[in-house]
Amino acid sequence: MRSLLGLAALLASARAVVAGSLPDKIYGVNVGGWLVLEPWMLPGEWASMGGSICDDCSTCIQSEWAYTKAYGQDTANREFAQHWTTWFTQDDVNTLVADGINTVRIPLGYWIVEPLVDRTTEFYPEGGIVYLQKGVQMLANAGIQVILDHHALPGVQTAEQSFTGNCTDNVQFYTEYNYQRALVWTAVMTSLVHLDPAFNSVFAIEAVNEPTTDAAQTPNYGTFQKNFVDVVRAVELTLGIPVAGLSLGAEITTSNFTAALGQVANASTVFNPDVRAALAAAAPILVDLAVQLAVPALLDTGLGGGVDRTSLLTTFMDVNWQYDDPPNPADAAIGPQGYDNHLYYSYGGVAAANPTAYLESICNLNRVQTDAGLGDTPLWFGEWGLPTQFDATDEFLYMWADAQKRAYSQGQGWIFWNFKVEQSEAAGNLSRQWSYIEGVNLGYLTKDPADYNNASVCAPYLTSS
Repeated sequence: MRSLLGLAALLASARAVVAGSLPDKIYGVNVGGWLVLEPWMLPGEWASMGGSICDDCSTCIQSEWAYTKAYGQDTANREFAQHWTTWFTQDDVNTLVADGINTVRIPLGYWIVEPLVDRTTEFYPEGGIVYLQKGVQMLANAGIQVILDHHALPGVQTAEQSFTGNCTDNVQFYTEYNYQRALVWTAVMTSLVHLDPAFNSVFAIEAVNEPTTDAAQTPNYGTFQKNFVDVVRAVELTLGIPVAGLSLGAEITTSNFTAALGQVANASTVFNPDVRAALAAAAPILVDLAVQLAVPALLDTGLGGGVDRTSLLTTFMDVNWQYDDPPNPADAAIGPQGYDNHLYYSYGGVAAANPTAYLESICNLNRVQTDAGLGDTPLWFGEWGLPTQFDATDEFLYMWADAQKRAYSQGQGWIFWNFKVEQSEAAGNLSRQWSYIEGVNLGYLTKDPADYNNASVCAPYLTSS
């Protein structure tokens, strides 16, 4: 344990926080498979750790939950620490800089805030938040902007997906208990972004990655969206960051940030009980993180002199991600907000499985315009890739990359899934269509992400309507 006096000296020598900002055009990659491990992306390493991959991921060791439950906490902590150390490195950051990437989206599980985990019934490795801090510091040093993506929610937000951390059909996120845990996570992450210099290039926090698409199965999700925004803005107001049209409704009489959160939780006349309860629950977690992560400003904001803080973009999947009368996240906006859409042709349901149909579809995509008409702007495409439902030739992949980049650049930009995947005998040819770094190496993706191999790729496929 480091003393808080020592931490104060450490902070005094650190460079000032400079707030992250939304790029004029996002050219990004996801750092997937890192702090939320998806076994399909690294089958060889997963097998060496003792995991497995099967047709039904709920029946084998194919998630962080299943692995930790099977092998125990100590083994999981040790094996995942090795993975976190090696999967995303300074060499990777250097490559992303060389490839012109200006934005990284980092998928996170709720369990990275460890006190939120019920260890009697939930099973996840511990220690990831230290690696997150190291990772965002590397990205900040490189001048790359960051989105923190709540990718795997408490209770699981989508059925039968390893990206939720627990492959199960028992979806329980859309309950009062788990909504509340997600709000506490939000308060903790917002506080770290604004007070830990390592997080200085974070400009957005995404509330929920890929919620269940049928809105009839996500009760009270619209209320959660509004509470998510309120939690972010309450933390910012507590720090003295102005939020247009919103006041704190409580008097702050201390420079101790965690104590200030308690004052807001107890006295605010503006925020509802769920928001105030999230602030109160976050305070003791942040006291511990102040020591663990060496961030004394969490205990005394006066130690964070020279800080340039601006409001974060609260971020949601766009309203058209769901059907069956979904809530519109634009209705929750207070201050800057962004919207995310994901588009994969390889899973079907978008276009017929042939090159012409793919290009006709993507070249006439109107999602940016449709979302803007509903207030969901700026919109970026936070996940996409080159995989197809057919054996794609090299010639087609050049066109497919250009056409997708052209379509997604009509909005705020794009974030490729993924920055890399494993290259091994076990992974086969996986990296050809799923790895951005390999896509650049093969020439499908241009070295300058703003360029195209053929800027007129869509000309033969555009319709008049």
